[in-house]
Amino acid sequence: MIEPDLRDRILAQPERLLEDRDVMNALVAANERAMGANIVDLRGIAMQRLETRLDRLEDTHRSVIAAAYENLAGTNQVHRAILQLLEPTNFEAFMKALTNEVAQTLRVDMVRLVLETLNEDGSSDPTLRRLGEVLQVAPAGFVGNYLTNGRNGPGRPVVLRSITGLAATLYGPRAEEFQSEALMRLDLGPNRLPAVLVFASEDPNQFKSTHGTDLLAFFAGVFERTMRRWLG
Repeated sequence: MIEPDLRDRILAQPERLLEDRDVMNALVAANERAMGANIVDLRGIAMQRLETRLDRLEDTHRSVIAAAYENLAGTNQVHRAILQLLEPTNFEAFMKALTNEVAQTLRVDMVRLVLETLNEDGSSDPTLRRLGEVLQVAPAGFVGNYLTNGRNGPGRPVVLRSITGLAATLYGPRAEEFQSEALMRLDLGPNRLPAVLVFASEDPNQFKSTHGTDLLAFFAGVFERTMRRWLG
């Protein structure tokens, strides 16, 4: 017999039982045991199937919500980085913001801006030396070769991948520290050779080919327009 108080509470609020999955499963199981092994209860089977579908829907719902929050967080990161990029009032401060505030906001371990040049002695320019390792000059054709990993073809505007064998040409002795990279091809305007902005990470999962590139493409678009202003 059910305790009178418990019975009265159940009768007063029967919907509370219906909302509790564990209680309902226990009641269905007790009902099946009472009917015996020779009787198949289609209601119990249907309930099990509905519960399985509900579990799948809940998992999908959680995955969609998690992806939405992750995408929102990534969007906010890129927006903050762009604001930090637009704040400097001279080129040196602009490059320092790129390697300090922007790199920290986007959680990357190294930033490289590679400019192609026809001048083989471009790296000896005192202005470039003053900017440090962030700005690197390379011979014509380097950007396309690096983006495609030595294969022929135009290459995509934004490439996310694991570090390749060409990393030493860009990162030098630190190449072994990095596991993944993001490459953003830059158009610096008419009559200028292409350039590439590179983000390197020690995390092998930070930049993967399966990740979306829309936010980095937007960042690269803002960056290249700002660079055109500095280049005059």
